[in-house]
Amino acid sequence: MKTSTGARLGLRTIALGYLVLLIAVPIVLILVRTFGEGIGAFLESIRTPAAISALNLSLLIVAIVVPLNVLFGVATALALVRGRFRGRGVIQAVVDLPFAVSPIVVGVSLILLWGADGWFGGLERLGFKVIFGLPGMVIATLFVTLPFVVREVEPVLHEIGTEQEQAASTLGASTWQTFWRITLPAIRWGLTYGVVLTIARALGEFGAVIMVSSGFPGVSQTLTLLVHSRYIDDHNTYGAYAAATLLMGLAVVTLLGMTALDRKRRTT
Repeated sequence: MKTSTGARLGLRTIALGYLVLLIAVPIVLILVRTFGEGIGAFLESIRTPAAISALNLSLLIVAIVVPLNVLFGVATALALVRGRFRGRGVIQAVVDLPFAVSPIVVGVSLILLWGADGWFGGLERLGFKVIFGLPGMVIATLFVTLPFVVREVEPVLHEIGTEQEQAASTLGASTWQTFWRITLPAIRWGLTYGVVLTIARALGEFGAVIMVSSGFPGVSQTLTLLVHSRYIDDHNTYGAYAAATLLMGLAVVTLLGMTALDRKRRTT
């Protein structure tokens, strides 16, 4: 179906206008409010103990979640693509569950499971606190970021097939050697893309984390919770803008990394 030049320009104008209204205008507004008082005020706002602690906690959660997602995500993708077993469709549905369930519901479910009166509440009575601490925040972030590595690696495994792996096995390679020398290099770009998406999602998660976090500054407050606390609780509008700008900066760095990796993957 061919479209006229006017129709194509009209569609592009509508798309760009929608993106500008939905994304560009709010971002520009935040940047204007943040740097309207100068770079010094911005640096002072993000150098407070609460902001530094929130940044460190956000990065710590990312550092824990990403390796776990890589390990279990690749294993799950291999099982779904290479395996033929009963219940495979159920696992497929479970992997996509975080896309369908509200993060708030996830947080409530974790409280019912890991809270003091939950199914695994005995751990808290033994001194291992999950809810309102770092473990609960990690579990919540793991749940909402579960699909990304699996769904990026899975189509690559379908595409490469099993011929090279079978050839390596025929030549005497062990399962680990086959994975390390054949499978992993073939899925590296899909895996890397999934890691980048996981980082971006983990940094920006709010709904599930706020349900399982105490929100105390310096204890269990991430950057997203810091923005919420400054804006809602402390009525520190400028501090909220500054924290949001810092979080946005991390997101931009992640986006640039994703774009660079995508271009390199296409050229490779």
